[in-house]
Amino acid sequence: MKRVNKIMVLALAAAMVLALAAPSWALFGSKFEEEVEKEKTCLKLFGEAERGDYKLVGVTELKKWIDEKKPMVIVDTMPYEDSYKKAHVPGAVQFLFPIPDMPEWNTKETAGKTQADFEKLLGPDKDKTIVVYCGFVKCTRSHNGAWWAKKLGYKNVYRYPGGIFAWKGAGYEAAEVK
Repeated sequence: MKRVNKIMVLALAAAMVLALAAPSWALFGSKFEEEVEKEKTCLKLFGEAERGDYKLVGVTELKKWIDEKKPMVIVDTMPYEDSYKKAHVPGAVQFLFPIPDMPEWNTKETAGKTQADFEKLLGPDKDKTIVVYCGFVKCTRSHNGAWWAKKLGYKNVYRYPGGIFAWKGAGYEAAEVK
């Protein structure tokens, strides 16, 4: 009888451990799935940078460049009214680019602005550092802006993939148009 009680107690204890562990296994499962999504985003970003022949810069390094007053043009590729006007990286200028790839210049997608308008915004110095960003990592407006800067002959082109979301997430103050 004692042996049966011990087996019952052990079985009950094992069942309780499994019951308590089940929710954590569910968490691990979702963490694994989240990691797959992160990987897809990273590979997409890497592929775009490779295809566009530009470099990437992170939020901390960009903030350091701004603080050091590094000569550069920072381009916000988000819509003016809906985004740039409300919050942008300090010192950034706005030039709208579309979300889908833009292999050919499309003035309809760039709010009527031309390649010449973009080149004028970037300036004549093709060696100057150009940093292009949009809202967040999955947003591809910044890819189009960086890609076109490279196509126009600028040599030091960076895409800041975290965009205004990462800027604010890092606790940095955003600028706005009043």
